[in-house]
Amino acid sequence: MQITFDNIYTLGHVVFENHLYKHIHYPEMLVRYDSNFIEFKQIPSLIEFQNAETYLRDFHLKNGQKHVKFYFPPNERLGADLDDYLNHSGYDIGFLELYAIQPNQFPTVNENPEIEIQVVTEVNLKPFLLLQYQHDLEYGVEFASQRQELHKRNFQDQNIQQLFALYKGDPAGSVDIIISEDTAEIDGLVVDEDYQRKGIGSRLQKFVMENFQDRTIILVADGEDTPREMYRRQNYKFHGYKYHVQKVYED
Repeated sequence: MQITFDNIYTLGHVVFENHLYKHIHYPEMLVRYDSNFIEFKQIPSLIEFQNAETYLRDFHLKNGQKHVKFYFPPNERLGADLDDYLNHSGYDIGFLELYAIQPNQFPTVNENPEIEIQVVTEVNLKPFLLLQYQHDLEYGVEFASQRQELHKRNFQDQNIQQLFALYKGDPAGSVDIIISEDTAEIDGLVVDEDYQRKGIGSRLQKFVMENFQDRTIILVADGEDTPREMYRRQNYKFHGYKYHVQKVYED
């Protein structure tokens, strides 16, 4: 099947749409930038971007939000004038990369009896949530607290499976699997800093490959982070990129 960014799950609701963009909003978690943004359908002119910027800034101010974020169409570069404006206006500019793999193409993973992968159930939900909270604290108490509620909602969602990794019985990592008819999306893969380079991330992925053999496995990686190199080594295939920009206001 042809994999595009349309296959990637978006957490949020379309609250406005026109010929140029869609506005995504998620009132349940206002501090989650990836759920509160504008997604352009085509590369905007500088004036079109500035108009959208004013609209989103005003909308977010009414909701007590201090950021604006924009996604641009896949596999298209920004115009020179827009790029210059963004760089001189304090925006962080990044890009995402889309990857996919057939489960039987994932490399062999050495079995390590010290690593255990569990599906999150009522039995292990509490330590799973504690691990998430500890990681989310990097972005502040408010963010971590709101993410707890999101993890609980995901736990109730039949289309999301949460996995929990233990190393010698201690919480060490996790991942969410977003399940659709044709794909299983790896989202939020996390390995605790104390347990990195022990094969935990690979074991989490291998669990996905073994349990969703009838689906294409997909994920989005930050184009500037090292995990993307790991995915390439693991036989994931590149399917495109997408630029995004964000700005956080002090007041």
